[in-house]
Formats: sequence, structure tokens, C-alpha cells
Amino acid sequence: MSRRIDAHHHLWDLSRRPQPWMDGPWADPINRTYTPADLIPHLDEHGIDATIIVQSSSSYDETRELLALAGASDRVAGVVGWADLTDPGLPDVLAALAAGPGGDRLVGLRHQVQDEPDPDWLARPDVRRGLTATAAAGLVYDLLVTPRELPAAITAARELPEARFVLDHAAKPPIASGARTPWTTLLTDLAALPNIDCKLSGLVTEADWESWKPDQILPYARHVLDTFGPDRVLFGSDWPVCELAAPYEAVVTLATQATAHLTPDERASVFGNTATRAYTLPT
Repeated sequence: MSRRIDAHHHLWDLSRRPQPWMDGPWADPINRTYTPADLIPHLDEHGIDATIIVQSSSSYDETRELLALAGASDRVAGVVGWADLTDPGLPDVLAALAAGPGGDRLVGLRHQVQDEPDPDWLARPDVRRGLTATAAAGLVYDLLVTPRELPAAITAARELPEARFVLDHAAKPPIASGARTPWTTLLTDLAALPNIDCKLSGLVTEADWESWKPDQILPYARHVLDTFGPDRVLFGSDWPVCELAAPYEAVVTLATQATAHLTPDERASVFGNTATRAYTLPT
């Protein structure tokens, strides 16, 4: 039987470090420490067997802490950590992370590309060198981008066929406004490349937090499924960030609605098998 996997969630301890992106009153509902003890009841309620924990700050200390946490957990199957792609010594940094506590759980890297002033940040030579080093270490690169950065992401994935990418939050489509272009076209162009998968995650927080309805979000989710195909789509809760707009339970329900038309095998891909393949998780 396939494992059910939540391929995208976060944990943070504000007593250890702040989360700089929580920069205003809008973040008050989630401006607290979140630990595995807060998450596990949600996993148990929905039959989630394993998870991928994703970095939330640009910190090597956080990455090491998440790896140690994963190494001591039977629920966290992988960690997408942070590393400085522009560091010429990145191969040695990645080797040290892999050799540390929980290092065998390091499955990928991520940087908040959406926050870079330059929409073509992914095209910089030093960044491309880092992406190449990431691939050489056997790691996936998670793309945290918006439609603004999608053209550079498409070019990077096309010009680095040896690298494996996972698109987070379907590149954050403008659900609140109801706009579909240019996101639909750009996502279709990205999906044409064989070395990228896409997370069905983070959509509720791109809608109106107070008044969203499933029929406002489902067309975007189904475009993801239509363009990538179920065998290249991964469910992720984006918990606890999702709680700004919806509890964990509502996110699972929405993903279940989005995939209701699929076959059982296709749903098994979205809810676990794609994550196992994309991040090379042990079965």
C-alpha cells in the first residue's frame, strides 16, 4: 500500500530565531512556535504517514536543526533545507550537512527566490553554478517563485536538464484577483520540461483569506493536474502557513476535491508516490 505523504510543511521555534518574513500584523495568527507535537495530530487524523519539512528562513542553523529533528522522527522522511547557492564552496557545505545528524534526510534545497529584487536571479552565473552543485549532490531544488520569476525558472530548468526541480505552490497563481494569465501559459510551458514536478500546495493563501470558496481555487488546482499530470504532482499542506486562510483539515478536503476525478492510482501518485519519486525517498 502506498504511503500518504504531506510533501510541504514547516516547523519553527521562535525562541531560537525569528522568521523575518513574518513582518507585520498579518502574520499574528501564526507568529508562534510550531513543533512536531502540533503537527502529528493532523497527520494522524488524515492518515498521513510521512512528511517533507521545508526551510522557512535563510539559515544553516535552521537546516541543521531540521535535519536533526528529521533524524529523530519516524514521520519526517525528508528535509528541503537552505544553502547559499552563490557560495563557491557549496559542494563542501552540502557534504558537511549530509554527514551531520540526520544528514541522510536532506533531499533538497530552497531559497526565497520570490523575495529577490531581480526577477532573473535564477539566471545569474553564480546561482546556476549552485544549481549544478545541488544536482551533483543528488538533491532536488525547490522553486519558490511567483509568475514574475517563472520565465527565469523555465529557462533554468530547460538549460540544466541534469537538475531536478520541484515547483512550490504552483508558482502562486493570482487566485484572489481571479486572473488566469499569464500564469496558465507560463505553467504550461514549465510543465513541458521533463525535469520538474509541481506541488499542489499553498493555494488557499493565494485566495482571499476571509472569503475564499472551493470553486474559486479548484480551477487553478485542476490546471496544475492537467498540465503536469498526476504522476508529477505532489500534495503539500503548507502548514502552518495555510492557517492564515484555512486549517489543515480544509486544505486536505480541498485537495481531495481537486483530485476526485482521478483514478485511485492517480490519486495515490498525488498523495504520496510522486513525492517518493521526486525526492528519492526510501520506500
